[in-house]
Amino acid sequence: MLLGSTLLAAALEIPAGTAVHVRINQSLNSGTTRTGQSWSGTLTSDISSNGKVVAKAGDPVKGKVTYAKSSGRLHDPGQLSLRLSSINGETVYSSRVSRKGASHTKSNVAKIGGSTAGGALIGGLIGGGKGAAIGAGVGAAGGTGVAAATGKKEAVIPAESVLTFTITGSK
Repeated sequence: MLLGSTLLAAALEIPAGTAVHVRINQSLNSGTTRTGQSWSGTLTSDISSNGKVVAKAGDPVKGKVTYAKSSGRLHDPGQLSLRLSSINGETVYSSRVSRKGASHTKSNVAKIGGSTAGGALIGGLIGGGKGAAIGAGVGAAGGTGVAAATGKKEAVIPAESVLTFTITGSK
């Protein structure tokens, strides 16, 4: 039991400000992940304190998703925030790591703008100036529909990603 109590004492000596590098075991996606969901991983490097190794590379870690928001269709990309909650079963507190999905702007401009121009061109060929105006409106509506149907930009953290947390405290 001395070994167990030595590990317990060592785990409690992780000072605030220590950077901890973690490889997560599963993929997290803001469209399917929920706030409060647990995740697991392993340390990618040893953690030392006062010249002693208190946790080794490969040791198990656990964490919680502290914020998960699914992407909107035309704006508001998905968001994820994670925190580390334990190393080797010992409670720790950490900074959060956050990820945000890609911006919708560039994709939406291409879809809506391209459809508007295409509609104006076709309308202009068929009905002159008035047809161009009508075609542009129809094209813009169609482009907006395409953007809405295909526009989700979820935040994704792939499995095997290495994330860096900063320890803010331990029990």
